[in-house]
Amino acid sequence: DYLERQYGKPVLLTGPVIPEPPSSPLEEKWANWLGGFKAGSVIYCAFGSECILKKDHFQELLLGLELTGMPFLAVLKPPVGAESMEAALPEGLELEGRGVVHGGWVQQQLILEHPSVGCFITHCGSGSLSEALVNKCQLVLLPQVGDQIVNARMMSMNLKVGVEVEKGEEDGLFTRESVCKAVTTVMEEDDSEVRANHAKLREFLLNKDLESSYIDSFSKKLQDLLGLDDFRV
Repeated sequence: DYLERQYGKPVLLTGPVIPEPPSSPLEEKWANWLGGFKAGSVIYCAFGSECILKKDHFQELLLGLELTGMPFLAVLKPPVGAESMEAALPEGLELEGRGVVHGGWVQQQLILEHPSVGCFITHCGSGSLSEALVNKCQLVLLPQVGDQIVNARMMSMNLKVGVEVEKGEEDGLFTRESVCKAVTTVMEEDDSEVRANHAKLREFLLNKDLESSYIDSFSKKLQDLLGLDDFRV
């Protein structure tokens, strides 16, 4: 409706693409690690396979995770110019017993649906959002480029299913404190509007007839536009 009003053109929706449930079990080392924490207590942070942060942004993000006092799994590429993941970690970062920084691939869908995971910090790529919205973990939005910024605004301001990390008005940068604030907001407010909206959207997306209903609507609207009343697909 928004796009139709904005541009004065008909918009035909084919519907959301809901990810298929994974067929394989979660890798044992991650299942064991996540299983050591209580339900809904772990922060999972991942920025996809192509996003590489600058070193100072990488370090500030990790220090923000530490500042929450919650266990976390950060799946991030080594930052720009770093010789190794270990060399890029901020000085004094405390990981033992509650934090893991991993530079490789993980089974994201299975991690998101794990009972211990309560929060997902995402760069707001479309694929990651699709996987997150059908799970119960709460969303913290930290977009980096392009459509990720639009996606974040849609999630935080329109649908109100996540909280975006605040950035400076002049420099556009986030701080460890703003990361911590966004996480604690979604993790600690059990009766929040964001949680309620996320739950409603999740229920909507998991409707088994959702995708077929959008295709039916698309076909009907296309027939109407073309004047093909007897057209069948």
